[in-house]
Amino acid sequence: MTAPPAVARLRDVTLQYGKQYALRNVTLDIPEGGMVGLIGPDGVGKSSLLSLVAGARALQQGSLEVFGGDMRKPGHRSAIGPRIAYMPQGLGKNLYPTLSVFENIDFFGRLFGHGRAQRERRIAALLESTGLAPFADRPAQKLSGGMKQKLGLCCALIHDPDLLVLDEPTTGVDPLSRR
Repeated sequence: MTAPPAVARLRDVTLQYGKQYALRNVTLDIPEGGMVGLIGPDGVGKSSLLSLVAGARALQQGSLEVFGGDMRKPGHRSAIGPRIAYMPQGLGKNLYPTLSVFENIDFFGRLFGHGRAQRERRIAALLESTGLAPFADRPAQKLSGGMKQKLGLCCALIHDPDLLVLDEPTTGVDPLSRR
């Protein structure tokens, strides 16, 4: 039985902030077609690792391949960017506070080139599945923390990514919605 192909392959990845190591010589394969979770205490580099895999942070040392290509190469990063969705840690960090719930999701749909009809269908389905439909016109800045998390997830899912990177997606979300 062979292992599934890796969607991401890290070899001896090291990342520093000043003199502080966030990651030191991390070697890891993330298999495609499944769900992978990183568990550990605060400050051990989980968010740093996820941002590298998503292409949101530049690699300092080591090698990182995502979808079979080198993440150091701008051409590869640019080519695979539309296949990745990244929801960073923190309540609503990927949102525009003055835009409504609908406008935030619509903005991300436009970024990925979806036509109006396709965006509206996807937005309606996402709003319904997350319970945000009654709040479509509410500005993001007026949402509770849990609602901001749900909206951030909608924005990440609007383009149906091949790789979804979620950093603490259930922070502030009620237990029923987490399920």
